[in-house]
Amino acid sequence: MFSKLLAVCFVLWFIYDQWKSRRILKLSRQLRNKYKAFPIVGHAYLLIGSDTERMSSFKALGNEAILNGGITGAWLGRHFYIVVSDATAAEIILKTCLDKPEIMDIMRNFTGNGTVFAPISIWRPRRKILAPSFSTRNLRQFVEVFAKQSNRLIENLKPVVGRGTISISKYITTFTMESVCETVLGVEMQKRSKNAIYKLTPTYTTYYKHIKTVRDIVDRVIESKHKFVKKMNDMSQNNGMVGATREYPKTFLEILMDSSYEISRLTDVELREEVLVLALAGTDTSAVGASFVLCMLSRYPDIQDKVYNELFAIFGDSDRPVLADDLPKLKYLEAVIKETLRLYPPVPHIIRKVDKDLTLPSGITLPANTGVFVSIWSIHRNPKYWGLDAEKFDPNRFLNGHKHHPHAFMPFSNGPRNCVGYQYAMMSMKTVLATLLRNYKFLPKAMSCEADLQTPLTVKCDIMLRDSDGFQLQLETRNKFIPM
Repeated sequence: MFSKLLAVCFVLWFIYDQWKSRRILKLSRQLRNKYKAFPIVGHAYLLIGSDTERMSSFKALGNEAILNGGITGAWLGRHFYIVVSDATAAEIILKTCLDKPEIMDIMRNFTGNGTVFAPISIWRPRRKILAPSFSTRNLRQFVEVFAKQSNRLIENLKPVVGRGTISISKYITTFTMESVCETVLGVEMQKRSKNAIYKLTPTYTTYYKHIKTVRDIVDRVIESKHKFVKKMNDMSQNNGMVGATREYPKTFLEILMDSSYEISRLTDVELREEVLVLALAGTDTSAVGASFVLCMLSRYPDIQDKVYNELFAIFGDSDRPVLADDLPKLKYLEAVIKETLRLYPPVPHIIRKVDKDLTLPSGITLPANTGVFVSIWSIHRNPKYWGLDAEKFDPNRFLNGHKHHPHAFMPFSNGPRNCVGYQYAMMSMKTVLATLLRNYKFLPKAMSCEADLQTPLTVKCDIMLRDSDGFQLQLETRNKFIPM
């Protein structure tokens, strides 16, 4: 009797579930592609395997979207997701669908509700506090830190110059991590080499493993900043001054604390959440971006020579550090960075959730609660926006007034929830790349043949995009006195 009742309940539940999901089921039939969806798992089998194999599956689904008018669908278990490779559709989705699906709860378990992963109710007021911290005025003061850390990187690379193939990413990651720790927390890691955070490779896997250690360190820094602010205020009151002076720039944490006092004070937990996200995203994004740029320049020596000629015209054979005023002059280097980010965006896809029915220009209506993968990778390689040579590495796309769809290039996302640290990342990358290329010439890894250099890099993705080969290349000392 009980088994019959259970069977009836299951049938009724199944019928109700099918009725409730009828619009999504209809949409899934409309957006079919060449990949078969199996019962229970759907298309999830495509994501089984290594990080390289998973990225290949994401690329394949993106290509299916390109071939089907810029949109396709995929079932991940019982959840249906839209895959978008159309810039206009992406623009609408990123402007109107601001919430992120439940899958992002995994990230919140580790970082808390930092603005990158927070639900809308938390993100909106936090963004108002965070945005002023990334003003051009505040960012310019950090170029001095980027330049100092870039010169340390030059010294760190000297032992491996001319010694064969190396993985450049670990050296660039050290630069970005030390820069982030100094600009965000005010901590010089080289002076605290025994500090636990210094020993962490700033990848998501390692970060999760040591999350409690990282949180404890950030909490101690926040506590010390509160004491410092109180001390400065006491000095001001005792000396009758409007404010005590300081000889060094404020950190992001201090700027964020100031902003929160003016708008709506953040608790220490909220400060920690924002600092963790800034430190994690700021380290990985810039490191991955700069590493891809160096790999591409090692494959295209003529383009590397053009970058060096631009640098020589600005710096000559001097060893002076890069200044904030130098960065806007580096037009060709910026074009190289952007073209690299077009082909190899550090975050290759963005996930959003449709909170209410949304009709796209194509006439397709996305029902509420549909998940969306905006494939930055596919939009950046869509021939509709970049021509038949979309796979070609050509920095001239970003020079000479070349026009493209305003949302066909979005390495740091678009819309209200775009990456607030975009300028920070660009200034960091321009500074370190300018310093490196004035001192070293970058060559392909040993035993590379011409055919290998003409094929795209093999990439993998956990959350960040990476070179499957580990960003391998060689470097030699550059003769600064000879423009190329």
